[in-house]
Amino acid sequence: MNCYETLFVVKPTLTEEEIASQIAKVKDVLTKEGAELLGANDMGMRKLAYPVQKNDRGYYTVLFYKAEGTVINELERNLKISEDVIKFLTVKYSNTKEMAQFDKLVAAANKNVATEAKAEAPTAEAPAAEAPVAEAPAAESTEA
Repeated sequence: MNCYETLFVVKPTLTEEEIASQIAKVKDVLTKEGAELLGANDMGMRKLAYPVQKNDRGYYTVLFYKAEGTVINELERNLKISEDVIKFLTVKYSNTKEMAQFDKLVAAANKNVATEAKAEAPTAEAPAAEAPVAEAPAAESTEA
């Protein structure tokens, strides 16, 4: 199995749910074809270097995976068919220097996902921590 990186750009006019479903479709194609998804990096909305299909911006996503060469044909066929994908690029990593860089990119992508998960967790806990504080003064005022 070879290591690959696929970057694709989705139209900026899509909603967040539509973008998420488009990314999920691409991941599903990879899993159906037997690829091992190692990491994903949602780079978000960015300005394009030049207009593509009358779009100046696009939502960038990078997927890192291990797969056989035949998987790439099916993946790129699905990306070409999709009207929501405006550009895509697949890169194959083969020699040792490229593999070392590939491992760094996968680690960075997984680190970003872990950082985002940690950033969301404290915000969910913070309102729960504030709620008992708000209840305590109310209980004291009823006793007085």
